Amino acid sequence: MGIISIIITILLPPLAVAMNKGLGKDFIINVILTLLGWLPGVIHGFYVQSR
Repeated sequence: MGIISIIITILLPPLAVAMNKGLGKDFIINVILTLLGWLPGVIHGFYVQSR
């Protein structure tokens, strides 16, 4: 995971997930979590990138 990827995950979690996994179920889950609160979206974004 590069520094650019980390910065994008912190600022725009759905974009980071879309860049890593595409526009599938992980992206939709991340959008919902980000709408519920920024922190859950960031945590899910880092989780998706670590898999």
